[in-house]
Amino acid sequence: MKNFMKQAQQMQAKMLKVQEELADQAIEISSGGGMVKVIVNGRLQIKSIRIQKEVVDPNDIEMLEDLIVAAVNEALKTVQKKSNVEMEKLTSGMKIPGLF
Repeated sequence: MKNFMKQAQQMQAKMLKVQEELADQAIEISSGGGMVKVIVNGRLQIKSIRIQKEVVDPNDIEMLEDLIVAAVNEALKTVQKKSNVEMEKLTSGMKIPGLF
């Protein structure tokens, strides 16, 4: 039992380290052929949104809104996938409820 607890503590420390490393990474995703770019960090925080002038049409705000939503959703999904891959490496593919 003592050995099991030690292994669990080591895994927890490794997981915290990976989470910290992922938190500092920035993922850039674009939509509309690069017309809208979103940068998200590993904490799932949007760091920036860049919009090309050509996509800003006062008569078609809905298209711009759709491009922003698409880029943000893809960026968040990409960060989540990356986090899941890194955690699965640590847990040897074991699914631990509440972890990811």
